[in-house]
Amino acid sequence: MSMGSHLQELRKKHQNLSEAVEEAQRHPGYDDLEIAEMKKQKLRLKEEIARLSQA
Repeated sequence: MSMGSHLQELRKKHQNLSEAVEEAQRHPGYDDLEIAEMKKQKLRLKEEIARLSQA
């Protein structure tokens, strides 16, 4: 897998998580811990994207 396609895949995963977090936050009964975990995953992806983009 080339670096460009890997970055594209990471960005896609980040976008999917963003949408999942937004959807979960619209439902008041949704588990806050699960939302927090999705946000952590999103942050890890963002950091990885930034790291690879500067390499």
